[in-house]
Amino acid sequence: MTEILYCRDLVKRYGSITALNGITLSVEPGVVGLLGPNGAGKSTLISVLLGQVPATSGRARVLGFSIRRQRRRIRRRIGFVPENDCLIPGLSGAGYVHYAGRLAGMSHADAMQRAHEVLDYVGLGEARYRPAEQYSSGMKQRLKLAQALVHDPDVLFLDEPTNGMDPEGRQLMLSLITGLGRAGISLLISSHLLPDVERVCQRVVIMGSGEVLATGDIEQLRQPHPTLYTVDYEGSGEALRESLAKRRVAVQSQAERVVTVELPAPETQTLILEAAREAGAPIRGLHPRRSSLEEAFMAAIQGQQNR
Repeated sequence: MTEILYCRDLVKRYGSITALNGITLSVEPGVVGLLGPNGAGKSTLISVLLGQVPATSGRARVLGFSIRRQRRRIRRRIGFVPENDCLIPGLSGAGYVHYAGRLAGMSHADAMQRAHEVLDYVGLGEARYRPAEQYSSGMKQRLKLAQALVHDPDVLFLDEPTNGMDPEGRQLMLSLITGLGRAGISLLISSHLLPDVERVCQRVVIMGSGEVLATGDIEQLRQPHPTLYTVDYEGSGEALRESLAKRRVAVQSQAERVVTVELPAPETQTLILEAAREAGAPIRGLHPRRSSLEEAFMAAIQGQQNR
């Protein structure tokens, strides 16, 4: 498959407000998180890519198709889960998904058969004939996922897919997303919930104030800290802490048989081994602590603010 999307100097203005400020971006197939605070431009970017609103300037492609000249071809091959509810009053869950299939060009019989299949997949099989407006918030989110899947798209765009869901509903939605990724469907997931993105995505795009601030694999963005180490040990934790304190090695956190320490300088790792030897606490593992996705996200946002 070609790249999911490609943007070059993409700009979207609403009067005097610049929502997208020269976005240049290339996204390869896979499960990709689109991260940013509210107002970062994530939803605007998706709307422009799907042809819902026109770009002010610049160019972009989705699955190799121009967003200006080939919008219908794009829409045939993508599924979209919007942030806000888009249900049609009076339609059952099955009726709503069937209608989405018909809009995608499927025959009546194919759309109905596929509607039942995707409703079973998202766990709404028993509620398929209930009016959709009676669904709970979590069920409505899964119904939106079902309608996005009905025509078997190559790529899914999901805008805040766990918005308003309780913990159980969030876990179910994230499990469904993980399964879709493993099945070979590419997903672009717009969210401000970093734990959700970190759980299901391999790569992220970080946005702020209408600009792309950072892109890359999550593990690449989570850089190792020069003086923080995670230590797996055996023996007495109290004796190890005392021995570390004598060497000016600060203990940041501690769990059972695991301690995170901060060294006085990057080149002083031997202090940990000396402290463990003195405390009679054999070291089983010594790893540089890597920054979290949240720390990488905040560094990108603060870097933009400090420019």
